[in-house]
Amino acid sequence: MMPMDIGEIADAVSGNVVSGAVDPHGDGLHDAAVVTSVTTDSREAKPGSLFVAIPGARVDGHDFVAVAAGNGAVAALVEHTVPGSDIPQIVVGDSVKALGVLARHNIDRRRELPEPFTIIGITGSVGKTTTKDLLHSLLTRLGRTVSPVGSFNNEIGLPLTALKVHASTRFFTAEMGASHIGDIDYLTAIAPPDISIALIVGVAHLGEFGSVDNIAIAKSEIIRNLLPGGISVLNADDPRVSAMRRYSPGKILWFGEHGDHLPDGSCMNMYATDLNVDSMDHPTFLMHVRADAHATAYATTNAEGDSQPGDEQTQQVTLGIRGSHNVMNALAASAVAHELGLPLTEIADVLRKQRHISPHRMAVSNIAESGFAFTLIDDSFNANPNSVTAGVRSLAEWGAHQDSRPFRVAVLGAMLELGADERRLHADMGALCSRLGIDQLIAVGGNDELDSLARDIVAGADAASGTTASNDVSAHAIESRFAHDIDEAEAMVAEASSHHPHTVVLLKGSHASGLSALADRWASSQTDRES
Repeated sequence: MMPMDIGEIADAVSGNVVSGAVDPHGDGLHDAAVVTSVTTDSREAKPGSLFVAIPGARVDGHDFVAVAAGNGAVAALVEHTVPGSDIPQIVVGDSVKALGVLARHNIDRRRELPEPFTIIGITGSVGKTTTKDLLHSLLTRLGRTVSPVGSFNNEIGLPLTALKVHASTRFFTAEMGASHIGDIDYLTAIAPPDISIALIVGVAHLGEFGSVDNIAIAKSEIIRNLLPGGISVLNADDPRVSAMRRYSPGKILWFGEHGDHLPDGSCMNMYATDLNVDSMDHPTFLMHVRADAHATAYATTNAEGDSQPGDEQTQQVTLGIRGSHNVMNALAASAVAHELGLPLTEIADVLRKQRHISPHRMAVSNIAESGFAFTLIDDSFNANPNSVTAGVRSLAEWGAHQDSRPFRVAVLGAMLELGADERRLHADMGALCSRLGIDQLIAVGGNDELDSLARDIVAGADAASGTTASNDVSAHAIESRFAHDIDEAEAMVAEASSHHPHTVVLLKGSHASGLSALADRWASSQTDRES
């Protein structure tokens, strides 16, 4: 972060400084202590850090001020004074809101410097974190880049990431999630973007929003709140994202595979053709870039030197990460990187080398235990109908070009916050597994609610099994099973893989399903991590 003394922080958040025991004379000397980092986890406190005490449903950060001080924190941001603390406390009415205010102050401090600094905001119902990870790797070729760890995309995670921006930061990629209309308004007020990416409007959090149209309104806030003249990067394959063009204050970059919703008179700036997926689910495609008639104020170098408006260039690209659905994420990230000055050849090089992204996202490894072994596709970070569809399609494509196809097992947990359509949407996922030829489906519950939804997945698979598929051939007769918890699911996977020497297992479910814990359990039996 930009170094600040305690007095500056207190002024920024309109807080009152209460002296710690180390200042018995109350002369205020510790107001001059310099803060160089911020954390909400007392275990991560270190010399020079500010500890932000956040009261939670299970744990109250105020109970850990002393621990943070013991680990080196020089001050604490609190909602009430904590007796016995040996460090100064900055008292505010709401520590989460104060964290956001401090983060905005840090961004403003960075913008005051003469060196260029660009914020890229990213949102979408799916693909945010993968796009962020890819964009981070691309932009580091151009300058120092700050990005969130994992999915730090809410009112706590985004400010903490914004507080990592310092004087030498060139780019800040800000992932922005939403569960309600207005959430992204709040996040963009902390980190106003110069460039905004809108990926897709799906049904994640449908139960909270009430309708897909409301989800679109929430996602559009990232375009509405661009800085004057800011650049919108929009998915031309998604009708609701395409409609966000009406809010764009400046240049629009269009990306996609088909451009079905590209407005009349517009052209695709970044798109893919000739898409193929190899037996290990790595996509290969031809990337097209069309030079735009408008120059950008953000480019650090000339991307291709002599490009003229309307010129089109191409580059063969193979993704190091898996899944054909990630082509769209790669196009979005590449559109921004190219606009900011990264040549196509370097973009292709980065995308080829980027083999691992944030944990529990299409991570592939080989698991071996006594009596059985299998290949694990761990995509268990979270789940909604769009992401489950993408994951199951990737599983179906696995080994499609091999003479002997693997035995494919989909271990699916429940999807939450889907509202009145949740039972149908779960049944649809089961039907999809059947129609795509998945060999075995294991639907995992965990409590009464999760059990009910898992049984809906099984029912959907059973109903579709043997019916006529879209290509006029009989659907695969899937073996569908219900597991009450991850222990039962683990036993079922062990049984399947012991009978089939080449088994591939997909893990996909919401946080509540606990499937990421099963992935972590299997990690101790990991023989290698595939590339």
